[in-house]
Amino acid sequence: MLLAAGAAASQPAPLRAQAAAPAPASPVPVPTSPPPPDSPALPGTISPDADLRELIPDNAVADPEAWAGASGDASVAETPAGRVDPTAPLAELPGMTLPWPDATEPVPVLAALPPDPDLAAEGTTAVTLPESTVASGEEIKVSGHLTLVFPPRLQTFPERATFIDRFSALSTLLKYDNKEATFAQVAARARADRELIAQLLRIYGYYDALVTQTVGKGDLTAAEVGTDVMVRFDVEPGPRFRFGAIALGQLDRAGPDAVGFRQTFAIASGDPLDNDRIVAQRSALDTALGETGYAFAKVGEPDLLVDHKRREGDLTVPVDPGGKYRFGPLISQQPRFLSSQHIADIARFKPGELYQRTRQEDLRRAILATGLVASVTVTPRESSAPAAPGQTGEVAMDVAMVPGPQRTIAGLVGYETGNGFRLEGSWEHRNFFPPEGMLRLRGVAGTLEQLAGTTVRWNNWHGRDQVLTLDVYANTVQRDAYTARTLAFTGSFEKLTTLLFQKPWIWSAGVEILATQERESAVGGQSVPRNTFFIAALPVRGALDYSDNLLDPTRGWRGALRISPEISKQQNGPTVNYARIQFDLSGYKAVGSRLVLAARGRVGSIPGTPLANIAPSRRFYAGGGGSVRGYGFQEIGPRNNAGDPSGGRSLVELSVEARIGTGLLDGAVEVVPFLDAGTVAESIRPTLTGLRYGAGLGLRYKSGFGPIRLDLGTPLNPRPGDSRVTVSVALGQAF
Repeated sequence: MLLAAGAAASQPAPLRAQAAAPAPASPVPVPTSPPPPDSPALPGTISPDADLRELIPDNAVADPEAWAGASGDASVAETPAGRVDPTAPLAELPGMTLPWPDATEPVPVLAALPPDPDLAAEGTTAVTLPESTVASGEEIKVSGHLTLVFPPRLQTFPERATFIDRFSALSTLLKYDNKEATFAQVAARARADRELIAQLLRIYGYYDALVTQTVGKGDLTAAEVGTDVMVRFDVEPGPRFRFGAIALGQLDRAGPDAVGFRQTFAIASGDPLDNDRIVAQRSALDTALGETGYAFAKVGEPDLLVDHKRREGDLTVPVDPGGKYRFGPLISQQPRFLSSQHIADIARFKPGELYQRTRQEDLRRAILATGLVASVTVTPRESSAPAAPGQTGEVAMDVAMVPGPQRTIAGLVGYETGNGFRLEGSWEHRNFFPPEGMLRLRGVAGTLEQLAGTTVRWNNWHGRDQVLTLDVYANTVQRDAYTARTLAFTGSFEKLTTLLFQKPWIWSAGVEILATQERESAVGGQSVPRNTFFIAALPVRGALDYSDNLLDPTRGWRGALRISPEISKQQNGPTVNYARIQFDLSGYKAVGSRLVLAARGRVGSIPGTPLANIAPSRRFYAGGGGSVRGYGFQEIGPRNNAGDPSGGRSLVELSVEARIGTGLLDGAVEVVPFLDAGTVAESIRPTLTGLRYGAGLGLRYKSGFGPIRLDLGTPLNPRPGDSRVTVSVALGQAF
């Protein structure tokens, strides 16, 4: 009735009558002009365009009611306006062939939908754990609410231990807290874990495994189970599938090398099927190709076709070895920035050597480590093809670089009790003298120190990790032990170790030329006159490093020996020769996963001349953050009548500390108790007499660029005037 009323409101009767009226015998005249603009329009309608207006008869426009009544159907006209006869049959619709439904026929009954398993689980009034489906199975308690049951014989599933580890890392049940979940949520997570178990079993080759899931707890109701739901999986791995046919694409194109590559891909027909082995052996084959000259080798994704009837998997790995090549020339795309020759100095390969992918990657990382580039790519390009199978061609190595920022301005402002105010500043250009020639200007303005200096340094000078440094500076410094005004020139050549490639053996050699005016601290309130020294030295240093990490070692040891023969001319005094010798040794031992024990020793000696002939700045001192923590800088050793350090000709330092991981901040924080000892003597023979001890506690924060160190120490046997507490902050471990 609502539909009929709506139809009446939109005046369907005249339209239906019009549709039933016979077509006119003669053409209907059309108006020659549009209706007047003030003609009424029905609300909500759109004014017809000219084509539609031509279809409307003139008499319909003049008197639409009369026109509609004249052409209407008599049966329709009998029904009063605004009323619809509900018993009147509907007019036949054109194109309708199906009969109208009979209202007297019964409505068919629809089948009920199956119950939702989650809702059914919620409504369960009692949940009982069924008996294990694995006869006499061995239960593994993964957590307090999750149990896995395996066959009792370990040989049935030898990968069980690694399987449990992987499952524990990926389990949805272990990821979320079941105590806060409803029974339905736990059941849904259990279904996800059941599928996870099946997937993990397939990784190990168990494609016909049976996994039974049980969720519940004894005879408790669902409401009681809601906060403590037990989940159990009974796992029957079934028979393990084996590898069937193995195809390695076009590997035979490698010629004589193909036999070795097949041995590298250590999977044979009949081996137990293991998807992890497929991934590992594919990677091993790809590595072997890249390390034996096949610069353009391609190893595609493996395809495994499992046949349940044979219980085998046929493995196909697309392999195209391409040709075999040797290294050709290195070509820089920006020769004015970093020349081809300089890049060749950095590379660990020479033209003519067999191509190795790791050498290519090593060169890319080494160029990136210069700090001069934002990005770099090293791409092999065929310069000559192999003449025949089994022979080698040549690849040129194209090096494309995007330069990074070259200039740096740095500054530091600080104040420290005992040292006063200090302002440092520097400007550097890391490629001022290409290639890799750095220019640095630096200055210090402080209460106790002033300095101005210029440094020029060439990194990777005629070879990888070789550094040539020239430095000129003038400074004045005031210490408790002495004051000095120095003009110096130093030069050194070093073979360095780096974070990228930590070397077991490094060395350096250099030259130092100094002119310095120095004065020891006042004695008995009387000012000591200044002495002028002209010093020339040839320091050399060698070091062995068998530790596992440059900035944060956990095992191994290090040893270093430094010898500096020196000649010193004292104005209005003697010319003397002596040597400064220092030996360092440190060791590291990991105990468990969170404890590292570390120990260090240092001895030094200056033979050749009495102490009075040695400039105060060239003597040995001890104390401070890099020496004996708990004591101030240079506070350990002989003292003059004023109580200030006077230095010595021999040195002994000993340190031991325990680096204890805390687990805080994902293991980034360590607590470090330490004990240090040291002494300085006027004799040239190192001695343990007069050892000063310092102890304390430190913190280490392991950042991405090395540990940041904070140590708080106190002297155990202080002398009058010694500080009671010292604090030191630095980058890297203490030793």
